[in-house]
Amino acid sequence: QVVLVSGHLDSWDVGQGAMDDGGGAFISWEALSLIKDLGLRPKRTLRLVLWTGEEQGGVGARQYYQLHKENISNFDIVMESDEGTFKPSGLGFAGSAEARDIVTEIMTLLQPINATDVYDTADGTDIAYWVRDGVPGASLHNDISKYFWFHHSQGDTMTVQDPNQMNLCAAVWTVVSYVIADMEEMLPR
Repeated sequence: QVVLVSGHLDSWDVGQGAMDDGGGAFISWEALSLIKDLGLRPKRTLRLVLWTGEEQGGVGARQYYQLHKENISNFDIVMESDEGTFKPSGLGFAGSAEARDIVTEIMTLLQPINATDVYDTADGTDIAYWVRDGVPGASLHNDISKYFWFHHSQGDTMTVQDPNQMNLCAAVWTVVSYVIADMEEMLPR
């Protein structure tokens, strides 16, 4: 059984893609790194996917889905961060009402960093196939007020990233992915 965390590596044809979507790739990597460094071993596999080809029609996501869809019942949740890594407020979630209740309870663990909100949809080109087929999905929600200042521009460089805000985003990703991966049962479909 798999809990998937992800971001994509490609940016548009200008800039470095540090925010879009290097930040999402980084916090996904960091979540797994933190869990390993803490010596935690969840019941399910945590899988990091660094998508490619998102800007070119989601070809990496489509290929991954084609290769793994026969095991769809083993995917507990798919998580994608693709709208920057600014100050987080919570998660977008797609799934059953029962699964939403569980995720809402998990999010209370993030009260110390004020990132407890659960929004109605999980956005993400790279997880869309899975969500369409009933796998619970989550996307990071964060303050996107500056996102389009840098999105697909030459200004999308590492200087856009605030290490403190990225750490908060990584905390959200770490807590949610670990708790879901370590629950007795998978999220209800």
